[in-house]
Amino acid sequence: MAQHNDLGKLGEEEAVKYLKGLGYEILDLNWTYDKAEIDIIAKKDETLAIIEVKTRTSADFGNPQDFVNPKKIKLLVKAVNEYVTVKNLDLDIRFDIISVLIQNNQIKIEFLTDAFYYFY
Repeated sequence: MAQHNDLGKLGEEEAVKYLKGLGYEILDLNWTYDKAEIDIIAKKDETLAIIEVKTRTSADFGNPQDFVNPKKIKLLVKAVNEYVTVKNLDLDIRFDIISVLIQNNQIKIEFLTDAFYYFY
């Protein structure tokens, strides 16, 4: 597996631990539909959280969350529409980003809820 894939997997594992610590139930990981992949689908209370995880080893070129572009957002929306239909869910839906920065054997996590509002 390529080094960037290992980094992404580590970031997703850290994000899952973080979310569980906040009381989220993890429903699915790396759920795919068409050309979209949802990193984490989690539930807390009556909210379905669609979570994109961005992991980096440096913020030199921007924060990890800065790399979620409008095309990715459009794909995620399409995928979550399919997910709620297939699973027959009736929950509020929120799009979040978890930024994982791994530097000098330290992990820094930033959790941005309702993150897509920042892109409009």
